[in-house]
Amino acid sequence: MALFTDIATLFSTTEARIAATVVTVIVVGLVWAVSARLHEKDVEAVSGPFWHLAVTLLRLSTVLGGGVVLVGIWASSPAVGTFVSQYNVGSEMVVQAGLSVAFVVGAYIVTSVLARLTKEVASTRPEISDHQREIIYRISQVAVYLVVLVLILGVWRVDLGGFLVGAGFLGIVVGMAARQTLGAGIAGFVLMFSRPFEIGDWVEIGDHEGIVTDITVVNTRIQTFDGEYVMVPNDVVSSESLVNRSRKGRLRLEIEVGVDYGSDLQHAAEVAQEAVEELEEVLSVPKPQVVAKRFGDSSVVLGVRPWIDRPSARRRWRAQTAVIEAIHDAFAEEGITIPFPQRELSAREDSGPVSLTEPAFIGSEPNDRSSGGENR
Repeated sequence: MALFTDIATLFSTTEARIAATVVTVIVVGLVWAVSARLHEKDVEAVSGPFWHLAVTLLRLSTVLGGGVVLVGIWASSPAVGTFVSQYNVGSEMVVQAGLSVAFVVGAYIVTSVLARLTKEVASTRPEISDHQREIIYRISQVAVYLVVLVLILGVWRVDLGGFLVGAGFLGIVVGMAARQTLGAGIAGFVLMFSRPFEIGDWVEIGDHEGIVTDITVVNTRIQTFDGEYVMVPNDVVSSESLVNRSRKGRLRLEIEVGVDYGSDLQHAAEVAQEAVEELEEVLSVPKPQVVAKRFGDSSVVLGVRPWIDRPSARRRWRAQTAVIEAIHDAFAEEGITIPFPQRELSAREDSGPVSLTEPAFIGSEPNDRSSGGENR
């Protein structure tokens, strides 16, 4: 208190107090701005989290010091005296307020260090994405501030029993009203840590197919190949069948081609495989395969199975087009027929031959006698 008295004697007028307040705020602001730059500074002698902690302590000590100076400047102000007497502000309340501020400051320091620690750990673990790191930090931050809130309520002697009962009842009401959103949020956390897909992957979720552009706690955004954006709730993502075509870094295509029943199947398969192996759009390892799949209506269907790397819709269509063109040209050079749908007409023996050149008549036949019979 003697410190506050000494400071108050130096600034006995309102003008002096205002000027001192402005100077104090400017100094604190400058220190805060400089420390913000120091936050990003790399110091080889000090590890990242400890450097971050030191800078955070510098910023907070500057703010607290400025607060102490302001309290000392305005302690003897008549307005402050009126406020203290009117609201009966005693030493116990001052201690409670000081402890509350200390808890909040401690929570800020802890969360700042946690932010730096999660960033350092994520930088050394490539399997942890930036989005997962942010989720871990936010969960830790909420947990720290919840603990601090309970401590502050205890300092101010708030009945925690009634508070917890009210919070539980409110949680039940909110849970019933927003159960679908909460379900999507829980599914979002599961997706972020199980990582069935990442941003940029080519996926098929139920009836939707496209590139994943964003993953949030509530939904997943997909850009389809038609340029549309589809927002799929995460609970739907977790319940639907999921196909990730980018997961392994390569994808097998299958193009079907029909070969005439009179052709040599072994020769046709070899020609198709050689034609595909020469393409730049497909991988040489694994080698393309050609298998006989089934008997068609007018052909034996062969399945040509090449592989592409770094799967994307554009690479798939490009490779598929190149494969079809190569097989078409190779079969034409070798005289292998690719049949097309045809219709064969046949007649019974007792009905006589069928003529396709017989003219068709619309309306009456030429010998129709309805017009008056034949002329005599």
